[in-house]
Amino acid sequence: MKTFSITDTGRVRTSNQDYVFCEENAIGSFPNLFLVADGMGGHKAGDTASRMCVEEIVSRIQKAERKTPVGIMEQAIESANRMIYEKSTEAEELAGMGTTIVGTTIQNNTAYIVNVGDSRLYQMRDVLQQITVDHSLVEEMVQSGEIQKDEMRTHPNKNIITRALGTDMAVRPDCFEIEVREGDVLLLCSDGLSNMLDDVEIEKIVRENIEDMKKAGESLVRQANEAGGKDNISVILIRL
Repeated sequence: MKTFSITDTGRVRTSNQDYVFCEENAIGSFPNLFLVADGMGGHKAGDTASRMCVEEIVSRIQKAERKTPVGIMEQAIESANRMIYEKSTEAEELAGMGTTIVGTTIQNNTAYIVNVGDSRLYQMRDVLQQITVDHSLVEEMVQSGEIQKDEMRTHPNKNIITRALGTDMAVRPDCFEIEVREGDVLLLCSDGLSNMLDDVEIEKIVRENIEDMKKAGESLVRQANEAGGKDNISVILIRL
């Protein structure tokens, strides 16, 4: 397994509200763990939400007693959601904060995936395929047939998400299991990447740098910035 993670403020924002965790070694019963969180709210609130989310998920996984990977992840997300929500009600400057989360652990030939919000996980084998489904207004518009998939990135409401950690007392993550094999690449990212580059551009960059995940990640960030860099950009690449 070859991995690389990178996070960048971008060219417009003054702070980075993304938070990334990339660990090839064991975390609790998990042989590895990869997380990308994209915080929302004011400057301090977004930073706090994404950091709290990742730290609480990692802590819960380290202590977890449930057997299944999905069960452990769901329990960890429930705990992180509750902690962020309670914190947001205690401090005025943190009111309304929340965060997306996308995460995976790879065990044998299976990747166990969870997501809340519009941070994404892609799998690249023969083609690049988005595995997660965005919890966003524009995704709902695509599903209902109001707009086409390729209109999502430029739609004026593209930043409105319909599900996030910390905004309500309870949250429901989506859970996926996919088969993985040698040669596959998994890409986790915040919308600072997927709103700046389309899937064709992302796939081209990864394929051109398939032997070097660091070079691929840095190139993705560089080209997202060259396309405008309107948001924080976070990327985790995992090559099996």
